[in-house]
Amino acid sequence: MQDATELLAIAVEIVREAGKTARRMREEGVSGVATKSTDTDVVTAADRAVERQVVETLRVRRPRDVVLGEEYGASGATGEVRWILDPIDGTVNYLYDLPQYAVSLAAEVDGQVVAGVVHNPATGAEWTATLGGGAHRDGRRLRGSPATDLGQALVGTGFGYDPARRVHQAGVLHGLLAHIRDIRRFGSASVDLCMAAEGQLDAYYEKGLNPWDHAAGGLVATEAGLLVGGLSGAPPGLDMVVAAPPALFKPLHDRLVELDAAGGP
Repeated sequence: MQDATELLAIAVEIVREAGKTARRMREEGVSGVATKSTDTDVVTAADRAVERQVVETLRVRRPRDVVLGEEYGASGATGEVRWILDPIDGTVNYLYDLPQYAVSLAAEVDGQVVAGVVHNPATGAEWTATLGGGAHRDGRRLRGSPATDLGQALVGTGFGYDPARRVHQAGVLHGLLAHIRDIRRFGSASVDLCMAAEGQLDAYYEKGLNPWDHAAGGLVATEAGLLVGGLSGAPPGLDMVVAAPPALFKPLHDRLVELDAAGGP
């Protein structure tokens, strides 16, 4: 049986070192910029370097484990633990030297995320969680937002890279704006989830997130007391991730269902 606290300690140590690499490479100037799914979906040399660093360190520390990374996919053996890594979540922010980006690493055991850390190299902010052990930022327990009225909720979201998807998401946002306090779009899903866990956002939703986008941040949000799920009973995933305190989850969920937020391209 894997100990979540031990896995978290490993993740934190590795992510802090990886964060130093990301920050150093940012200070030296972003290089090796390429595109992936669309012309606006960028990847940098730092994304690749950070992922290689984390994977190589895990191979030494945990040689039997599997690593799923955004840039290079799955690697490793078929061990009990799978590490889920986003080397730089918020690459466009990183490219523009905006401070909302993070290295995100989660440990999954038998299909369930049991430990996760989201580390922002630009600000030093670090959010951690273990399954059943709560969520913390710098030793402070997180408990989410106390908001109960969706009409007064500050809601975070993000947008896809495909133009057709963005058009659909803009329509969803148009239908939602009259029913919330306001919207925020910071550009890093893992950071958004942690901000919701901290109560800096009252709730968050986004379509199109891959496991590395929400594995660690989703655990932080859940352990802070938020409900994290998809729409209509689906688990959080590509179709939709919603994270909100219990009092806000249903009204936000129902509004998103009405607006077909999980639909479109």
